[in-house]
Amino acid sequence: MMNELAEMNHRRPILIDTDTASDDAVALIMALRSASVEVKAITTVAGNVPVEQATRNALFTVELCGAEVPVFSGAAKPLERELQTAAWFHGQDGLGDRGYAPTKRFAALGDAVDALIAAVQATPGIEIITLGPLTNLAVALERCPALAHSISRCVMMGGAPCCEGNVTPAAEFNIWVDPEAARTVYASGAPIEMIGWHLSRFDAVLNERDIREVLALDTLLAEFTIHANHTAAAAYNTQTGETGISLPDPVAMAVLLDPKLKLEVSRHFVAIECNSDLTRGMTVVDRLDVAGDPRNSVVWSDVCSTGHKTEICWRIDVQGWKAALITALKPANDLVSE
Repeated sequence: MMNELAEMNHRRPILIDTDTASDDAVALIMALRSASVEVKAITTVAGNVPVEQATRNALFTVELCGAEVPVFSGAAKPLERELQTAAWFHGQDGLGDRGYAPTKRFAALGDAVDALIAAVQATPGIEIITLGPLTNLAVALERCPALAHSISRCVMMGGAPCCEGNVTPAAEFNIWVDPEAARTVYASGAPIEMIGWHLSRFDAVLNERDIREVLALDTLLAEFTIHANHTAAAAYNTQTGETGISLPDPVAMAVLLDPKLKLEVSRHFVAIECNSDLTRGMTVVDRLDVAGDPRNSVVWSDVCSTGHKTEICWRIDVQGWKAALITALKPANDLVSE
């Protein structure tokens, strides 16, 4: 008993900001069932689905896990743009249109931005993971710039560093939806760990064998993981030609839970394109460290003047990420025994 209490007391505090759709929900499950972190709050933002639906989906997931974590509803639209959702990818309700809905839990009173600020101020060193557009975090940082230095890690599922995007040829969805918010967050000095869309592709996709292994766990969480992502899997196949279930947000969550899954990282200046229709939301990474050269210094002056570089993850332990997912979906007794 003493060992269990000591372990609970050493759980790292985290806050999850999410536009809860099918892969976000799986990421929430991983955090809510982890013995290494304590989820202080979940804040929702418009992105994959309108914020009201994102909140309902988060509440359903918390309920499914039997957890007691407050869910705060946040920004209903990007800072300067109209919301464009990903219903074409995740379904109208974000969870594959299978009728998932909370029956007992309701959103906490108060606004997500206020809750985010309060959580960081009350818990210096808290870790934040963002699974959607960065609107909530941008507003919080604009109100309280000092928050950036009270966050120990900011794991961010977003961006397409030096590769094609998943919503336009240039941009990943989360950054594209609200590029102005992303620009604010990247310039804030927060300790960003960028987990781009590329890390959830190819070998990281759940293949047929992986899906069978998940379903063989015979738990409600395992069944939900596969069924809620059925629509997304079909859309991903249409989008990329790859077969299987791509789970960008759970990959990011696996990295938050176990940083050792990052096998290759480097730090660079990152600029967010906000003005071009062609490259809106592009995460332009100064991978060769040439932003300060005379030919680039004017264009990159705002980014370089902050002196703040972002950690980019280029490669992860794929088998380690899949093992982390399996662990999160096991029966409760198996989790306790580990």
